[in-house]
Amino acid sequence: MSILSHRLFDIGLKITRLLPAQPCLLCGAESHAGLCCEACAADLPHLLGLHCPVCALPTPNGSVCGECLRQQPPFDHTVAAFSYDFPLDKLIQALKFREQLILVDFLADALAQRITIQPNYIVALPLHPDRLRERGFNQSLLLARRISDRLHIPLLADICSRVRNTPPQSTLPWKERDKNMRQAFTCKDSAEVRGKHIAIVDDVMTTGASTGELARALKQAGAREISVWVVARTMPHDH
Repeated sequence: MSILSHRLFDIGLKITRLLPAQPCLLCGAESHAGLCCEACAADLPHLLGLHCPVCALPTPNGSVCGECLRQQPPFDHTVAAFSYDFPLDKLIQALKFREQLILVDFLADALAQRITIQPNYIVALPLHPDRLRERGFNQSLLLARRISDRLHIPLLADICSRVRNTPPQSTLPWKERDKNMRQAFTCKDSAEVRGKHIAIVDDVMTTGASTGELARALKQAGAREISVWVVARTMPHDH
């Protein structure tokens, strides 16, 4: 068995080396492993170690953090692939603001690898129609579609809407972000939502105000449980 597995591994490596190389997005070296070479992929700020299962912030023993114990967020779980640090932050910014859509699959696949639960449906954090016309795409929806395909979980693309065109969260002080997102979303009360476990997909969680408000709208529409899946989580040192 071990001989067979080693032979298959060797064959896989040979096939990989025969594939055309492309410049690594981060260092420019030849990469046979995808958009990033193996060294740069390993150096990305993967979210490792113990963290709160509700909000994904670090905790000493992996238990629920004091803030979530004091006030439970509208969502129940959070999964993040990375911390929002260099150079991962530059990749997300390139996707959102410079239309580098080639990054969608790379980032979505990294997140999909961290998922260990199976909700009933996936939703993407919606953009307001005005913002969608301005940007031309919703990066969260693109990520959600890829994850839906990878994990074979149905995507509810039209169940939630953003009804308030709020200022970007990144332009506001932390203490004003919750108020900025109040009643920003509506979700249809439907059989797909009522009593179901729904996963919200977004690119970055900072305060959790956006995903929290969408989670609140989903629960008002009848959802039983909400998970949040984000590519990156902002860490306390970035507050």
